Amino acid sequence: MTDKKVILKIEGMSCTSCAASIEKALKKAKGIISANVNFANEAATIEFDPEIIKINKMEKIIDGTGYRVARPEEAREEARMGEDIRKVREGRKRMVWAWGFTIPIILIMFLDMFFKIRIPGYDLITLILATPVLFWIGLPTFRGAIISLSHRSANMDVLIGMGTLTAYLTGPAAFLSPLENYSGVAAMIMSFHLTGRFLEVKAKGRASQAIKKLLKLEAKSARIIVAGQEKEVPISEVKVGDMMVVKPGEKIPTDGVVISGESAVDESMATGESMPVEKRGGNEVIGATINQQGLLKVKATKIGKDTFLAQVIKMVEECQGSKVPIQEFADKVTGYLVPTVIGIALLTLLLWFVFPGFFINIISWAQSFIPWVNPQLGIVSLAIFAMVAVLVIACPCALGLATPTALMVGSGIGAENGVLIRHGEAIQTLKDIHTIIFDKTGTITKGKPGVTDIITTEGFNEKRILYFAASVEKASGHPLAQAIVNEAKERKNDLEEVEEFKALTGRGVRGKIGGKEVLVGNQRLMFDSGIDFTSLKEKLGRLEDEAKTAMLVAVGGRIAGIIAVADTLKEDSIAAIAELERMGLETAILTGDNERTGKAIAKKVGITRVLAEVLPGEKVSEIKRLQEKVGSVAMVGDGINDAPALKQANVGIAIGTGTDIAIESSDVTLVRGDLSAVVTAVKLSQATFRKIKQNLFWAFFYNIVAIPIAMLGLLHPVIAEIAMAASSINVVTNSLRLRRFTPPLRAGDRFTPQIKLKT
Repeated sequence: MTDKKVILKIEGMSCTSCAASIEKALKKAKGIISANVNFANEAATIEFDPEIIKINKMEKIIDGTGYRVARPEEAREEARMGEDIRKVREGRKRMVWAWGFTIPIILIMFLDMFFKIRIPGYDLITLILATPVLFWIGLPTFRGAIISLSHRSANMDVLIGMGTLTAYLTGPAAFLSPLENYSGVAAMIMSFHLTGRFLEVKAKGRASQAIKKLLKLEAKSARIIVAGQEKEVPISEVKVGDMMVVKPGEKIPTDGVVISGESAVDESMATGESMPVEKRGGNEVIGATINQQGLLKVKATKIGKDTFLAQVIKMVEECQGSKVPIQEFADKVTGYLVPTVIGIALLTLLLWFVFPGFFINIISWAQSFIPWVNPQLGIVSLAIFAMVAVLVIACPCALGLATPTALMVGSGIGAENGVLIRHGEAIQTLKDIHTIIFDKTGTITKGKPGVTDIITTEGFNEKRILYFAASVEKASGHPLAQAIVNEAKERKNDLEEVEEFKALTGRGVRGKIGGKEVLVGNQRLMFDSGIDFTSLKEKLGRLEDEAKTAMLVAVGGRIAGIIAVADTLKEDSIAAIAELERMGLETAILTGDNERTGKAIAKKVGITRVLAEVLPGEKVSEIKRLQEKVGSVAMVGDGINDAPALKQANVGIAIGTGTDIAIESSDVTLVRGDLSAVVTAVKLSQATFRKIKQNLFWAFFYNIVAIPIAMLGLLHPVIAEIAMAASSINVVTNSLRLRRFTPPLRAGDRFTPQIKLKT
């Protein structure tokens, strides 16, 4: 049995340290191959061996860490959308209530700090007002801290809980000793913490908009034909084979094939392209796309989780649940940060008691320009002040959110523009690619070649050579073979059934027609079969110089002529490759054609490196050789024989119009068949990784700078909490700026290539 992958939605996480604890517990379990718990989208992506461990066992492991796996009905994206709304409302309510009690505290403290007006009962009033803020409104924070500590781990709730509780306890202590009352500070810290959590939840919801937008695209109902009558049914009741009626302006309910009617369909939700696509009988259509003009009758071919839209949602979810390599370092730091900060806070308390003169001198120097610094307070009060500031300043959330939020937004933008990123690792790898290799047929070209030239030798005419060639090629599934068969049919040629047919990989085909052996293929096939074709050498060279695939035809042991086939370039191939070259990337073409034909196509499209005469089985070794020569390589392909090469490349990019196996083998799937989407993928990876680096820099910089300042007693705990909350929010909002990304190219853009060929 093969390994399986499951995504479990998790409730109760308050920060990335929670996610790290769950991930650690899962990785210890036998049968789990990999586990990634993402705090940003509150989900665990787990790869496991189903023969060793079951899903219910994994759920128990997660429950055992103090968190809860959402039930199936809760885990559905529709339910999660409702849960997100509930969390935002709950967060807003707690924030408003907290500030209702805290604002009077701020006014009282403001009068005391700046106007030296200390109202009667100051200590008692601040203590009374702070109590509900901590132990009623802020109760979930303390509950989260207790759960975390009970499982021998420490999260953000532990830091906030320790900081606010320490500050709060100075309130009662102030009645029994000369200790400064910081209970009002505790309430302010909790209020800012709850405000930060509310804004973070709201921002995270915006970061995960991609999946929500995709879900909203789904049709809710379908009009199907039952017993000759139209009947409207919920989309969940549509079955494969049902005949659907789609009127102008309506969404196509599910994936299918047009049986009758003609129309233009807006497929922008899938491809990112605004131009509608003409559809008629036999054409495939995608569910949730919009029928713009005529009436269509569509036969449903895929439903539920098998539809294109469901697969896109799954791919986006998997990408958002994966990790970028750079995140591993951030995760290690995050895992140690909370216990380290607790240690630093206790060390701060100790150092203030051991070296009071040193610290007093520093705050005495700073009191002239920092209003909250007061060296006249007792050493115990000052030490507690510094310790609380250290506890609340450290921010593992910012570090933990830096990568996943950028990945969530980047993958969502990609999905909106027809670029589906399957693995987060591809984001980091793609930006460092040296060479992008393009398969020729179906990738650079449209993959629908047609016959352009027929050259015959003595004793043969065009009809006769087509008769033999097409009769043999009829048994082949190759696009070039189909072009010859189509040409014969158009000329009303009657074709024979081939006998002893054999496809010769990388060379051509052979078979018997009317007792005569017929060969159709390249020069290598003729050499191997002992066929003399020297009389056609010059014409062969001319055709190849014109970037045409010239196939030699031999009948009954002698050369009969040449059939030349050409595949037209995709409209945007030249523009896309020119843009990639302008970006400093080397481009290469991988083809089974001979070098002369390969160079002709490369010159026409603007590619700089030619890998010609490569048999399907040699593609992997050819990529390995190029990797050894230039470093990181990306491969763009669409066929079944491209799958191993896509796996071998550092980044495999599959054209979405290609085969399922090629798409499954890729790291990135381009829904459109246009090469402009390759440029979009590279640019998007660069933009996303740039955001990840910015986020990590500011998260690290913030902690490195802020903690020493807090230790010296120069940072007010309330300002520390504001800065901590702002750090997390800044990371998420910086990621959201990715939404400004626009594709650099569209199909139809044109450039004139200027290149020097390499082989």
